[in-house]
Amino acid sequence: MDNGEIGGRPVGVDGRLRAVVGLAQEMAAAHTSQESVGAAAEAARRALDGGFAAISVWERARGRLRVLVNVGELMAGEEPLPEDESYPVHDFPEIAEFLHEHWAAGGEPHAWVETADGVRPGAAPPGHQGAPASGSWGRVAALRRRGRGSCVVAPIVLHGRAWGELYVARAAGRPVFDRDDADFATVLASVTAAGLAQTERLEEARRLAFTDPLTGLGNRRAVDIRLDEALEAYQADGTVVSLVVCDLNGLKRVNDTLGHAVGDRLLERFGSLLSLCGAMLPGALVARLGGDEFCLLGVGPPADEVVRVADELCRRAAELEMGEGVACGIASTGDPIGPVPSARRLFRLADAAQYRAKAARSPKPVVAGRDGGTEDSVIRLADTSAAHPPERRRFRGRR
Repeated sequence: MDNGEIGGRPVGVDGRLRAVVGLAQEMAAAHTSQESVGAAAEAARRALDGGFAAISVWERARGRLRVLVNVGELMAGEEPLPEDESYPVHDFPEIAEFLHEHWAAGGEPHAWVETADGVRPGAAPPGHQGAPASGSWGRVAALRRRGRGSCVVAPIVLHGRAWGELYVARAAGRPVFDRDDADFATVLASVTAAGLAQTERLEEARRLAFTDPLTGLGNRRAVDIRLDEALEAYQADGTVVSLVVCDLNGLKRVNDTLGHAVGDRLLERFGSLLSLCGAMLPGALVARLGGDEFCLLGVGPPADEVVRVADELCRRAAELEMGEGVACGIASTGDPIGPVPSARRLFRLADAAQYRAKAARSPKPVVAGRDGGTEDSVIRLADTSAAHPPERRRFRGRR
């Protein structure tokens, strides 16, 4: 048996084993689920010597197969990353009926072949567990409409449920897929499912790395990265960057008198309020820095618009049950605050403004640079503290 390749098509046990390993490696190298799905489709197309391949997800709630990616020889209406290419499941019933009636009943998810003439030369023999009962005229019609002669369809099962399908097709006039191809497609679909599960785990890990677990807002790491990027834009083209630092008043009293569970609920409620107000600024990032400290990072909107949103935040926070309002400080490159060479400088200015708001029990935000420009008392306070790092909480308890 030849265990190499013919015209780029893997043949024999070794050739197909290399194709399977290659598919797994390409999915593992992907950084996002979109890249992972694209790598799987292209690797499967090559492995099965197809001219075209697609991966679709079954959206149960909407009763449709939605195409995530198309690769290879694309026909009219097919885009590499379609925004909304989908097909009603009742036109392609196998994804539901086949899996539920055959695989769920004790068989195994198995690929099958469709041809433009409606004959299934590669279908499982009659009575084979997992074989579709009849052809899909929706698929036959699609093959004819797009000038393709045959396709192999393999269910993708993820976490024990039908997730979607891998579809590989050949042009009319080329050899049709056979039973061996269907068996091989079944293996490729299983490897694809494993790759998708791994991508999900990695994306969840990345999400958790930049998310506060209590409130679901961003965390300090997310703010640091976004702020560095924003300041690069500011230095390049003057994009306005505004930082609002908030200290939730009364949290210690709530924790001490009502317990930390109640205090956590207060933090969650304020986090939701901050998210709501942050949505008024397109592209804003809202985050919990830790403890009772939160922030809002605006990139692009004018400083006055950020102040307006922060003022609304203060007003709503004052109405929170159990809380005692919030102290907000703002530093924006849209105000006369002097040079901002680093994220540390903007944080220090916002922190100083927040300290002034806290000390004065101000019901409104305090804005750096709006009380005398660079001679502003907030800026002087920030400059005085610069020689005494670290900045975070530096102003707490200082009188």
